[in-house]
Amino acid sequence: MPSQKITEIKRIFTTRLDALEHVLRIGEKHFPDANAFMDKRLAEDMFPFSSQIVIACNQPRGFSQWCQGKAIENLPREEVQSAAQAHAVIAQTRDLVAGIGVDDSKLDEIKRIGLGPGRYCELPGHQYIDDYLLPNLYFHITAAYAILRMLGAPVGKSDYMSFLEPMVQQEGGAR
Repeated sequence: MPSQKITEIKRIFTTRLDALEHVLRIGEKHFPDANAFMDKRLAEDMFPFSSQIVIACNQPRGFSQWCQGKAIENLPREEVQSAAQAHAVIAQTRDLVAGIGVDDSKLDEIKRIGLGPGRYCELPGHQYIDDYLLPNLYFHITAAYAILRMLGAPVGKSDYMSFLEPMVQQEGGAR
């Protein structure tokens, strides 16, 4: 049964995946062709929107695989070519996160992280989450958001942080 830290990690992954999907839906509503923005990038040497979705999802996917004692098999960046495929990958990732069933002791284990040809680091699980997975997750969600923003989609900070919406209050106590 997941314990406190694992439960919190699952909550963060799930709510950030929800925010990513929220941003994706805004792009679909804004552009007549829902797939028109999939190949757009912030800069020539950066990955396109579709790859940002995949890489963002690979972070919680990899964690769930590691928790199950499986080798981490990232989805290839080319996995997503359409908005429908993006929704499917996000939903599949949510399901993997929901299935995480280890306790917090897993976070004491050492995780080897490949950092490109011939490079790696080894971190305890809690540092793997804090210093590798979450920064990567946020970076790629932010890049997806920024691509849509650059293209003129009406996305704002409240969309990026839509996971806070249930806790937002209005002066006077109204929600």
